[in-house]
Amino acid sequence: MILLNLLIKPIALFGIDATVQNRVGPENYGLYFSLLNLSVLFNTLLDLGINNFTTKNLAQDPEKIKKYFGKVFSFRLVLFTFYSIFTFGLALFLGYSGRPLYLLSFLILNQFLVLSIAYLRSHFAGFHFFKTDAFISILDRFLLIIVGGIWLFSSFKPSVIKIEVFIWIQTFCYATTLLIGLIILLKHLERPYLQWDLVFGIGLIKKSWPYALLIVLMLLYTRIDGVMLERIHPNGAYEAGVYAQGFRLLDALFMFGMIFAGLLFPIFSRQLKISLTLVLDLVKASANLLLGGAIIIIFVTVFNAALILGWIYNDIQNAIGPFQFLMLGFFPIGMNFIFGTLLTANGNLRVLNSISAIGILANITINLILIPEYGALGAAIATFATQGVTAIAQFFYCVYKFEIPKKATGIIKLGGLTAGLFIVSSIFENSANLMLMQIVAGCILLFGLSLIDLQAIKKLILSSDKIK
Repeated sequence: MILLNLLIKPIALFGIDATVQNRVGPENYGLYFSLLNLSVLFNTLLDLGINNFTTKNLAQDPEKIKKYFGKVFSFRLVLFTFYSIFTFGLALFLGYSGRPLYLLSFLILNQFLVLSIAYLRSHFAGFHFFKTDAFISILDRFLLIIVGGIWLFSSFKPSVIKIEVFIWIQTFCYATTLLIGLIILLKHLERPYLQWDLVFGIGLIKKSWPYALLIVLMLLYTRIDGVMLERIHPNGAYEAGVYAQGFRLLDALFMFGMIFAGLLFPIFSRQLKISLTLVLDLVKASANLLLGGAIIIIFVTVFNAALILGWIYNDIQNAIGPFQFLMLGFFPIGMNFIFGTLLTANGNLRVLNSISAIGILANITINLILIPEYGALGAAIATFATQGVTAIAQFFYCVYKFEIPKKATGIIKLGGLTAGLFIVSSIFENSANLMLMQIVAGCILLFGLSLIDLQAIKKLILSSDKIK
């Protein structure tokens, strides 16, 4: 799954999405970016935690949950109506009108398609059909590369590139992926036809609303930056476009982290019922792998920010600072993927919701202070600070809740990796081979410090197979 996403999603993000931004300009793309974030902010109204609820319970009791597909999908159509009304109302409250509302209508439809695809994938993950899940996870982006590539680069390309067409292409790709995923899934379900059951829908909300609240709170402190930038900065559309330049790579890395978390979630859910020791072993191995990789990525991107951005965009002068702060935030994001997923699988949603609420308060406060003067840079600083606060809180609660041994070994190893990369980066700072040396040194240190332990990973995979 990770390999497929490494092959496909970067091409879609940097070959198609970034090209669109270069062609339409920062103001037009900034408007699209802010509207996209607005459509994402409350897209959990389309889901209400149903996806996480399905993944967890399907992993534990496949026969019980799979027969509910028709009822759940019918209920999601009702949720789509409420989500559309709420999001349009919020847009009107924020002062959007005319063309922005027209663009938002398609983005709202796209969110319905995206969350419906995620619902199908929650079944594949719960059944442990990871290969099928991997295929569906990249299909929409693969289609975007084909259709978008023809639109942008072929002899049929238009003389003027409009952001509207880009959104329409996304709609086509999402709809096609949903249809294919549905066809694949139907043969594994019982009576897969639409059924409306109000009592069932209300009961589902009662069971899944804590998941929904968690998703809303997390989206608010991770996605509200783009909306606030466009609305409260004097040159908001441009600043949102600048922020999007730095955010794109973080978003790509976030996708890979979500894949990692998506694999961990059903395994954590199942292992927590069997062996806490096995869970802690998995936490250790995954944390070493993900956080060690995050440190290497941070050094490579921060020290080579101008070079990397220059590969992708035409105008990068104002994007370097925001990009560097956003990439620093990838380490606490990696921590959230490990420890947040563990707490979610264990059902500690009240704690996670409290931590996320603190994150929202911190994010909005810092944004209100910094955005008017510093624009995209201020929003990036707010993101870094917020992710750091939530990551530290989740980590310490996991240490308390699961009685994780308070050993400094892991911290020392990550500290050694950081120190080694800092020395290499300082020595080769002005060298054309800086990035190569950082990557080589990072890989050597990962294995040398046993942050990647192949024997431990093999043992965990075999242990996971035994409990399927």
